[in-house]
Amino acid sequence: MSQLLVRDIEPSVVAKLRRSAAEQGVSVEEAHRRLLRTALLGDQPGPQEDFLAYLRDIPTGKAIDFPRATDLPRSVEL
Repeated sequence: MSQLLVRDIEPSVVAKLRRSAAEQGVSVEEAHRRLLRTALLGDQPGPQEDFLAYLRDIPTGKAIDFPRATDLPRSVEL
């Protein structure tokens, strides 16, 4: 991944970015990435947001049956 260093940002812009990050519950760096992504590419979710959306779509309740591994437990020599 590439890195950018932005200098001489007005204090009011930094303060607003910090507030936005706090409201989103993310770091200032992540808020900055999201802002750039939205401004330049449109409102596309990042990889972490896609994964979180995937996890939220997993059905809940008793209908889910996860099979147990058959190769456990295994003997361990210490």
